[in-house]
Amino acid sequence: MCPVARCSLRVPADTFIGMKRWVPLVLALEALGIIVFSAAYDSLDFRIYWLGGHAITEGTDLYQAQLADHWFTNTPFMAALFTPLADLPLPPARMLWQLASLAAFIWACATTLKLAGREVSLVLVAAAGLLLEPVWHTFFLGQVNLFLLALVLADMHRVALGRPAGIGIGIATAIKLTPAVFVVLLLLTKRTKDAVTATATFAVCTLLAYAIAPDASRLYWLHTFYDTSRVGVPYISNQSPYGMLTRVLHGKAEVGAWYNAVPLTIGVCGLVLAVAWARRGDWLGATAVTGATGLLVSPISWAHHWVWIVPALAVLIRNNNRKTALAGYLLFVLAPPWWTPHNGDPLEYGFHVFLTPVANCYLLAGVVFLTHMAIRLRITSGHDGRRRPARDAAASRAVRDPECLQDD
Repeated sequence: MCPVARCSLRVPADTFIGMKRWVPLVLALEALGIIVFSAAYDSLDFRIYWLGGHAITEGTDLYQAQLADHWFTNTPFMAALFTPLADLPLPPARMLWQLASLAAFIWACATTLKLAGREVSLVLVAAAGLLLEPVWHTFFLGQVNLFLLALVLADMHRVALGRPAGIGIGIATAIKLTPAVFVVLLLLTKRTKDAVTATATFAVCTLLAYAIAPDASRLYWLHTFYDTSRVGVPYISNQSPYGMLTRVLHGKAEVGAWYNAVPLTIGVCGLVLAVAWARRGDWLGATAVTGATGLLVSPISWAHHWVWIVPALAVLIRNNNRKTALAGYLLFVLAPPWWTPHNGDPLEYGFHVFLTPVANCYLLAGVVFLTHMAIRLRITSGHDGRRRPARDAAASRAVRDPECLQDD
């Protein structure tokens, strides 16, 4: 009999074994595709990072002159990190970056599995994860998101084990400010030493960048970091509430000061929910909720920023909400926003009963996920909230047994 009572779906053993044989090949082909793509395609964001590495020591040019016809919008520390790569020709530098990004993603997947406490094939998870639009979009642009994901998850895993943490979150925040939401989580969950470590790490990295490029650092921290006019806020890829409202209301000028209450409300509610999960010992749930909260609070949440779908899907699967997880997975594989009118099409702006929800479905998925986690917390409030060893053992046996897969 199936070791888990609710098992309702049986897969023949030979089919399961056949799938296991194909998965490593799929991952190998995906890795080969990344290598070939890196060699052949000039990824825009990586080129900007690479040029930023050149410009970091040239006064204020990093933020006052466009690089590859775009503004450099990351921190001076991010540009300083690219100084070594800037000494290399662009193609080999890009290849090293993309391979390192792949390694960071696999590491993030492995850490997610540890947080979930599930014995699942890392090869399977990585192969499936590379099909998610935020993940492959990160490779397409040569973005930094997978490094940030890996750094934060590594720290949250240490928190879950009761070990000192904070360095990874501090470095991630020094690279891109949005991971700072995890410092707030550490404070609210009384991991004060870890929060201090994260803050100190951020300060050291920022001061290091200031020592390398004082003029650029002053310009960034005094003027640039909060200036959203340097990016295309209404662009369909911006799946934040601010981006959605800018499109619906036909411009940033129509979004008044009242909007400040939106991220504040989402931030408070999301962090309260994350703390509640953390207090129940569920650090994977707390991490996924905090990641989603950060995306909804930020005024700019590009489609490729939504790599936080990885821990969110892990939470849903671990909690046996497999149909919900499948729906979320398909949503982020199919990427419906890119199928709607964009790039200045008139139908991109204003409210449309069908188009608006589809065009902003990443944002809506984030809201649905937080709502789901709040409802689940309320439903299970009468229980301990920590996953019991007996249940863990049964779940592990179910994963190892090809005759049994659970569904919700």
